[in-house]
Amino acid sequence: MQKINAAITAVGGYVPEYKLTNAELEKMVDTNDEWIQTRTGISERRILKEEGKGSSDLAVPAVLELCKKRGISPEEIDCLICATVTPDMVFPATANIICDKIGAVNSFGFDVMAACSGFLYALTTGSAFIESGRYKKVVVVGVDKMSSIVDYSDRTTCIIFGDGAGAVLLEGTEENVGIKDSLLKSDGSGSKFLHMKAGGSVKPSTVETVLAKEHFVFQEGQSVFKFAVKGMADVSYELMERNKLTADDIAWLVPHQANLRIIDATANRMGLPKEKIMINIQKYGNTTAATLPLCLWEWEKKLNKGDNIILAAFGGGFTWGATWVKWGYDS
Repeated sequence: MQKINAAITAVGGYVPEYKLTNAELEKMVDTNDEWIQTRTGISERRILKEEGKGSSDLAVPAVLELCKKRGISPEEIDCLICATVTPDMVFPATANIICDKIGAVNSFGFDVMAACSGFLYALTTGSAFIESGRYKKVVVVGVDKMSSIVDYSDRTTCIIFGDGAGAVLLEGTEENVGIKDSLLKSDGSGSKFLHMKAGGSVKPSTVETVLAKEHFVFQEGQSVFKFAVKGMADVSYELMERNKLTADDIAWLVPHQANLRIIDATANRMGLPKEKIMINIQKYGNTTAATLPLCLWEWEKKLNKGDNIILAAFGGGFTWGATWVKWGYDS
C-alpha cells in the first residue's frame, strides 16, 4: 500500500475587532511608538474585550471557516487538537469545549501546551494520526487570548502580545504533498526565563499570589531573545540541510511572530530574501500558538500546490522547532 501523507486541505483564522494601538499603550505605560516598533516591529494588536469570552470563542469561527471552505460538516471531524497556553479553564481541555460549540460530536480532542511552538507540536501529532490511516480528518488549532495573562502595567510584556486563532484541516493523500518533516526541541532549563509564576500545582492560586501579580507572563527579555535567535535560526537551517533543501527550493518561511529581529535572523540563516517571509507581526503582535496558522490564513491565496514551506517557532519551555510542509492545494 502506498504511504499516506498528511496534507493541509483548508485553513481558517480569526482575530477580534478591537485594535490596541501603540498610541493607546503610550497612555498606559512609559513607552512610545518608535521604541516599540524599533524593538519589536509591532504597531497594533487585537484584543478580545467581551466579558466571559475565552480562547474557545476565538477558535470557533476559525474552525467553522475552515469547514465552510472545505465543504464539510463539523460532524465529519475525527479529532481536534488545540495548542494554547490560555485554556478556557485548567480542565476540561479547550479542545473539548471547541468541539461542543461547533457540533463536532464525533471528534475526540485534547490540548497541547508548548507555548509559541504549540502549533508545530500539535501539527506533528495530528499528521501522525492521519499517516496511521486510522483517522481521516484532523483539525489543528493554535489559539491564545494572551490579554488574559498580560499585566498592562508591565511595559516589557504588554507591548508584545495579542489575541487570535488559526486552524488547519489535515487529510490523508497519496500525492507527494503534506507534512514532510519536523525537527522539534525542548529545554526545560529555560523555564526560569519565561513562565507564569503562580496558578500551577507548585504554587496554587491564593490572595497573596494575585496581589503579587504572579498570574501574568514573566519574561527575562534579553535571555529569551538570545536563545530564540539561535534556536529558531539553527533548527530551520538544520531541517533544510537534512532534507537537502536550498533557499531556492523554499517558497515561503512562516516564522513565529515574536520579534522582527528574530524573524530577520532566521531568514538570514536560511539565506532567504524578505519577499519569501510571511510577516504580520505589525498588525497582530505575538499571538503565541496562533501566529503560524494566522500567517497561513492570510497568505492562503498566494500559496500554490507543491510549494515548499518552512514553519519555525520558539517559545517558553524552552520549546522550539521547524516543520517542512509541501502545500497541498491551489487556493
